[in-house]
Amino acid sequence: QVQLVESGGGLVQAGGSLRLSCAASGRTFSINTMGWFRQAPGKEREFVAAIRWSTGTTYYADSVKGRFTISRDNAKNTMYLQMNSLKPEDTAIYYCAADSRPSSSLIRRWDEYDYRGQGTQVTVSS
Repeated sequence: QVQLVESGGGLVQAGGSLRLSCAASGRTFSINTMGWFRQAPGKEREFVAAIRWSTGTTYYADSVKGRFTISRDNAKNTMYLQMNSLKPEDTAIYYCAADSRPSSSLIRRWDEYDYRGQGTQVTVSS
């Protein structure tokens, strides 16, 4: 089992920045891919970014490309999401997820991840 805990959410003005963290514990050696998702009020959960744990290869949703950066620190078993140039439409609960299955693709649905965090709220005011 892998446990995931998100942190770093909060309230920020439009144009500002936040960095989210996702700390993994347990069988972290089994992690193949980690990702960030978000869910805004009244909307479905959507993919934000993913990273291959071993190589650092990344993949982003078009809506955040150029503004958000996903990264990981293997020694700390922690994944990050640096969010810059935030917009009110980025307001959502942000969730991290981890998957242990080997795959050449970084594209996975939320329900395809083995492990999922509880989420952290990000609110961007206009």
